[in-house]
Amino acid sequence: MAIKKNKTTAWPIVHKDMSKDGIELSFQANRQYSLAKDQYTATSYDDFMALSMAVRDRLVERWILTQQRYHKENVKRVYYFSMEFLIGRLLGSNIINLGLSKQINQVCSDLGLDLEKVRDDELDAGLGNAGLGRLAACFLDSMATLGIPAHGYGIRYDYGIFNQKIINGYQVEFPDEWLRQANPWEFARPEYTVKIRFNGRTTTYQDENGKTRTRWVDTDDVLATPYDIPVAGYMNSVVNNLRLWSARSTEDFDFQYFNDGNYERAVYNKVNSENISKVLYPNDNISHGKELRLKQEYFFTAASIADIIRRFKIENSDLKKLPDKAAIQLNDTHPAISIVELMRVLIDDHNLEWDTAWDITTRTFAYTNHTIMPEALESWPVTLLEKLLPRHLQIIYEINLRFLQEVAKKFPGDNGRLGRMSIIEEADPKRIRMGYLSVVGSHSVNGVSALHSELLTTRLFREFYELWPDKFNNKTNGITQRRWLQKANPKLSDLICSTIGDKWITNLYELKKLQPYKDNAAFREKWQKIKKENKKNLADYILKTTGIAVNPESMYDIQVKRIHEYKRQLLFAFYVISQYLKAKKDPSSVIVPRTFIIGGKAAPGYYMAKLIIKFINSVADVVNKDKAIEDKLKVVFLENYRVSLAEKIFPASDLSEQISTAGTEASGTGCMKFMVNGALTIGTLDGANVEIAEEVGMDNIFIFGNKTEEIEALRSRGYGPQEYINRSPALKEVFDLIRSNFFSPVDFGQFDPIVNSLVNGDYFFVCADFDSYCQMQDNVSRMYLNKTDWTKKSILNVSRSGKFSSDRTIEEYAKDIWKVPCKKQDRR
Repeated sequence: MAIKKNKTTAWPIVHKDMSKDGIELSFQANRQYSLAKDQYTATSYDDFMALSMAVRDRLVERWILTQQRYHKENVKRVYYFSMEFLIGRLLGSNIINLGLSKQINQVCSDLGLDLEKVRDDELDAGLGNAGLGRLAACFLDSMATLGIPAHGYGIRYDYGIFNQKIINGYQVEFPDEWLRQANPWEFARPEYTVKIRFNGRTTTYQDENGKTRTRWVDTDDVLATPYDIPVAGYMNSVVNNLRLWSARSTEDFDFQYFNDGNYERAVYNKVNSENISKVLYPNDNISHGKELRLKQEYFFTAASIADIIRRFKIENSDLKKLPDKAAIQLNDTHPAISIVELMRVLIDDHNLEWDTAWDITTRTFAYTNHTIMPEALESWPVTLLEKLLPRHLQIIYEINLRFLQEVAKKFPGDNGRLGRMSIIEEADPKRIRMGYLSVVGSHSVNGVSALHSELLTTRLFREFYELWPDKFNNKTNGITQRRWLQKANPKLSDLICSTIGDKWITNLYELKKLQPYKDNAAFREKWQKIKKENKKNLADYILKTTGIAVNPESMYDIQVKRIHEYKRQLLFAFYVISQYLKAKKDPSSVIVPRTFIIGGKAAPGYYMAKLIIKFINSVADVVNKDKAIEDKLKVVFLENYRVSLAEKIFPASDLSEQISTAGTEASGTGCMKFMVNGALTIGTLDGANVEIAEEVGMDNIFIFGNKTEEIEALRSRGYGPQEYINRSPALKEVFDLIRSNFFSPVDFGQFDPIVNSLVNGDYFFVCADFDSYCQMQDNVSRMYLNKTDWTKKSILNVSRSGKFSSDRTIEEYAKDIWKVPCKKQDRR
C-alpha cells in the first residue's frame, strides 16, 4: 500500500484514517512490526497491545497538534498537582473519547476477537487510593473535553495501591505490579529529566549588587524522569498530557565498591534513590515511611515546578507574567511544599525580591481541601524539614513571620490568634502545618461540597476566613459521565441516547429530559430489564470470584469505598446482623431479600479498619452458611476494589450506602456514580448527599441520622453511647451477639476492640444513628416492593444528576479560579 505523505511534514497520515479498515491495518501493522508477532504467535496480551497501539496512534497525532497549538497561541495553562491519579484502564475510555466504538467493534468482529476479553487484559493503573485519585482522573477527562489547556502532574509509582486478597477473612496486601507488562499508553521523556536535591546545608553570599543571597549546597541528588500519558477529550481532537515522574539515581553503579566485592553497596545509591517512586503511600507509622512520604511530595512537585518554568520560558521571558500563563491547582495538602519550592526558585535561582516572588507565587497557586478533620491534615516535624529540605524550612519561617505580622496588624493584641493561625505549630516537636501553608500561599481555597465548604469557613479555617473572606469558595465535586455511565453501563447509555439523544455525553444536564419518561410504562420496562441484566452480570462475577451464589432478584444493597471508621462500615454490618437476627426469629419478617455487597481497602497500617474487614467477613461467613435464611440474605465482600470492578458494581446497584457521620465526608463521589446509574441513596446529610437531596427532593432519597449541628451538640455536651445501646433492643442484641463470640468461635475476644471502641467512645456515632438507620431501611424495603414506584424514583435520580458531572465542576474552576476559557454547560 502506498502511504500518503503530508505535504508540510512528510509524516505518514495513515493514522488519521478513523475507518474500520484503517484501524484494522494499524492493528495488524503494530502486531507485526511493533510486537514482532503474527496471528499464530500472538498472545491475548499481544492483541490488547496491538489494538491499544492502533488507538494510541490516532491519539498521538491529535496530541502533537494540540500541544503545538498551545505553544503557538502561548495560552494560559492549568497544572493539576496530585499525589494520586486513579486512571484505571484506558483502552475503553480512549475508544469512546475518540468516537471509535463502532469501528473497533467491527475490527474485533473481523479478527475474531472478543473486545471485552481484550479490555480485560489491561491492568488497572492503580496510582491512587480512592476518591482523591479518581477525582483527579475525572478532572483530567473533563479538562480535555472542555478544551482547557491542562497538564496533570504526579508520580509514576512502580507499585500502585496494593492488590488486596481476602485470606481467612483478613486483608492481605500484595504488590500491585501494574508495570510488569508493557504499558502502551506511556511515553518516556528522558530529555526532560530534572535533578532533585535533598539534605545538604545552606550558605550565604553577596551577589554582584551587594545583596545577601542563599545557596543550597552539598545536597544528595536524585533524577526525576518524566513519562507522559495522553488524555483525550470527547470527540473534540483535544489531547492533553498527564506527566508522571519516576525516580532514578544519578549513579546507577559504583565500580569501586563492586571491585572491592561489596556488591550491595555498589548499587545502594540506585536502590535508595529509586525508592522514592517505588510505592504509593508508604507506611507512615514508622519514621522511615514518614521521611519517604515527604520525599515523594517534594520530588514530584519540585520536578513539576522546574518543568513549568522551562515550558514558560519557551515563549516568555518575564517571570512576573507567570500567573498570566500558569494556574497551579493543589489537589489537597500533599503538594503544598510546591509553594515553597516556587519561592525558592524565584528567590535563589532567579534573584527576585521577596515581595515580587510572593506575589507571583500566591497568584499562581490555588488550593483544594479534601478533609475537615484536623488530624487528617498533613503536618511535618520541623526536624525532618531541617534534615531533608533545609532551605525550604528557612523560607517557611519567613513566610510565617510575614503572615503573622499581617494577622497582628488586622487583629492587634490577639496573641492567642497568632498561635492558633501560625504555620509553625509550637508542639513537641514543632511541626509545619501544611494545610495552613496551603491557605496562606494560595489566592483561592475551595471545599468540594456546599456543606464541606461551609465547615471550612466555620470550623477548620475559620480564622483564616475572617482574615481573607474573598479567598474561600465552593466547588462541588463531580464525575465524568463518559467513564461512569457511557462506558460502565453501555446498555443504559444506549437506551438514554435512543430516547433523548446523545448531548448528555458532554452536558449531563440534558438528562433532565428523561424525567417525563418515568411515567411511560414501556420505558420503565426497558429500564428494569437493563438493571436486571447488569445485576445478573455482577452475580456471575460474584460466583466466579467468591463462590457465593446471589439472587439477581434480590435488592443489591451496596457500600463500596475506602474502609475507615468515619465511613461507618460498622453501621452497615450492624444492620446486617440485626436483619439476620430478625430473619432467624421470623423469616417472613424479611419482606425484601437482600444481597449486601461491601468492598474497599484498608490502609496497611490502620489496625481498626483491617479488623473491620475481618469482622464483616466473619459476619458473611455465618449468614451465608445458614440454610434457614439463604433465600433471604447474602453478604459478599468483594476483594480488591478498583476502577474496573467499580464499573461492574455501579450499573448493578439498587441501593447506595452513603452513611458517613454527618460533618465528616468532604464530598464523596461514589454517591454520584451510583446515582447516575439509577441507584437510590440511603445516607446522612453529609458531603454531597446534601446536594443530591436538594436535586432529587426528599421523597426520592432516604435520609436518616443526626445532622452536623446535632453531632456537634452531642459531642460538646458529652456523648454517651451506652445510653443509646440501653434503649435500643436491636442494638443491644447485636452487641450481645458479638460479645458472645458468635462471630469468632475459634478466636475468643477477637472483636472486643470493635465493641470497646463503640461502648467506650463511639467517636463516629454509630450507636446514636443506629435506630434511625434501621427505621429508614424499613422504608427502603417497603418502597422496593413497589417496582413501579422504585423504577420511577430510579429514573428521576438519573434525570436530576446533571449537577454532578465533573464537566460542571471544571467549568466553575476555569471561570472562578483559573481564569481560562472553556466550553460552557447549558444548565437550563
